[in-house]
Amino acid sequence: MTAQTVVAPARRQRGFNLEKWGWIFMRASGIVLVVLIFGHLFINLMVGEGIHALDFAFIAGKFATPFWQWWDVLMLWLALIHGANGMRTIVNDYVTTEKARKALVWALGLAAGLLILLGTLVVFTFDPCLGVQPDSVLWTECAALVGN
Repeated sequence: MTAQTVVAPARRQRGFNLEKWGWIFMRASGIVLVVLIFGHLFINLMVGEGIHALDFAFIAGKFATPFWQWWDVLMLWLALIHGANGMRTIVNDYVTTEKARKALVWALGLAAGLLILLGTLVVFTFDPCLGVQPDSVLWTECAALVGN
């Protein structure tokens, strides 16, 4: 009978572990997203007149307050980063070629970054009176806003 030698596992390097922090982010952002999304749906669909109140004026009114701007931007950022991180995990699991994996992860990052940038700009630069003509229904409300 011979004894087998057991090799000790390799020592793990200390430092920043992207996979660990990605895993933690997915759990934390998922919980926060559930609260943000259900709050968003409750306010938009249940409070007041419900779905019948959803129109351009309702959205313009929400985007006029910093609270709702930040609520929507936080929801946008978390959803896009959460989704891109999930797609990154799928790419890492199923794409075998190193070059293709790097290209896809970079494409995911660029797409998520571009959408985050554009969405944030839309929320914070939203102007309900942009392009309103004098013959429009919104003309009187916009004229009252700017003081004309």
